Amino acid sequence: MIDTKDILSKYRNIAMIGISNDPTKASTIVMKYMKKYGFKIYPVNPKAEDQKILGEKVFEKITDIKDSIDIVNVFRPSKEALDIAKDAINIRAKVLWLQLGIKNEEAKKIIEDNKMIYVEDKCTKMEYQKHFLKVRQAFPVLQN
Repeated sequence: MIDTKDILSKYRNIAMIGISNDPTKASTIVMKYMKKYGFKIYPVNPKAEDQKILGEKVFEKITDIKDSIDIVNVFRPSKEALDIAKDAINIRAKVLWLQLGIKNEEAKKIIEDNKMIYVEDKCTKMEYQKHFLKVRQAFPVLQN
């Protein structure tokens, strides 16, 4: 069983693939939230390369990031996960984390074969809230 609390306690540098500069998109909401709680976020989006999203320089691909990346957090379709997994291995990330609704058996196999942690179909923001803030709603601002 994957311990998401342990992952989010230990690892602070996250490359988020598929970040949008649209503030209403889930990826941007998650990025803003995780930044608020002290995570260093590296947005990755080839269409927004060299722009800034939430004050952070956008990279074309994770292999362009010079800093050490702990978690590669994926907001892209499942079919893209295998290529992203290969890049995650190349940069020596510790975790490949696929967001809600994203799964890929081939990516899982190569990640686990390379002694990395594989998380699928889970939201980093929701997992952080559950473990550290004891909140279960995806968007607590919507509470009455």
